[in-house]
Amino acid sequence: MNAQGAGQAEHGSGKVPAHPEGPSSRSENTPAPAPHPERSSPPTIAVITGPTAVGKTEIGVLVAEALGTEIVNADSMQVYREMHAGTAKPTAEERARVPHHLVDVASVRDVFTVADFKELAIPILHRLIAVGKIPLVVGGTRLYIKALTSGFFEGPPRDPEFRARMEALAAEHGRPYLHAMLAEIDPDKAAKLSPHDLKRIVRALEVHHVTGQRISELQAQSQEAQPPFRAILIGLVRDREELYRRIDERVDRMVEAGLLEEVRALHEAGLDERLTAIQAHGYKELIGYLRGEYDFAEAVRITKRNTRHYARRQLSWMRSEPGMHILDASRPPEEVAADATHIIVAEA
Repeated sequence: MNAQGAGQAEHGSGKVPAHPEGPSSRSENTPAPAPHPERSSPPTIAVITGPTAVGKTEIGVLVAEALGTEIVNADSMQVYREMHAGTAKPTAEERARVPHHLVDVASVRDVFTVADFKELAIPILHRLIAVGKIPLVVGGTRLYIKALTSGFFEGPPRDPEFRARMEALAAEHGRPYLHAMLAEIDPDKAAKLSPHDLKRIVRALEVHHVTGQRISELQAQSQEAQPPFRAILIGLVRDREELYRRIDERVDRMVEAGLLEEVRALHEAGLDERLTAIQAHGYKELIGYLRGEYDFAEAVRITKRNTRHYARRQLSWMRSEPGMHILDASRPPEEVAADATHIIVAEA
């Protein structure tokens, strides 16, 4: 998706009539594959997703109230108890209105993986379904959503000693050196990765080291598995300039809420900067400031820039996802929530 259309709702026909003042939603309905004769259909959940700062939390609460259901968080940074200023968690008032699950369930010292998320989320979703509710998953972490809605390769546990050796090789010879190693054992996976994508290259090498199998083959096999749930997907968008303004304003609020003090405390606690939690936008950039790599104003500028880039990637995934209903979130929240609720009820 190009930047020109990064935050604009698309026009077109779908299952839900357009808003009377103009087209505001799109249903990308691709024919579902014929069910396997020996499989029952997976249970249904609803998902509200979208880029950072688009307004997912507010609209999610309104939809959950309308459906009489509960929310399962799908934001990979809101799971951490010690991170507040930079994660835009639901407020106490929002949590009082609607129960929220999987917020503050891990420590920043933990390696909280997609497999951990799936292990915690699935029983909650099944419990809600068992009492007649349509569970509502709200968040922008693509891998969390994909873990619930498609076959997902979890892979073997991490091998810290092997990872340390690979990272040492990358430091000595450069990241393309590891990419060349991967190309020898798994050319299909190597072709899909940038030579500088150290995290994914090391993981692919690690999977081969632990299992003796290519990660490309294991991932292909996982895609053939039946997904845990059938998802009704709602994607929220805004005009690009409006979204970027909201991102900039959010970063400013994060700073006002004490982000620097929070990051300084985590940094002084001696946390490994490679931990997933410390890689959150705002946190990693301010660690660079604390290390003297640039001044504070530059740290804030980089945070805004990196967050905008991430939002573009989120939008790109949304628009390529089959069956995603795109809603213009620049309208009044109650109006957007009513449209989302209508879609969910019609498809459930």
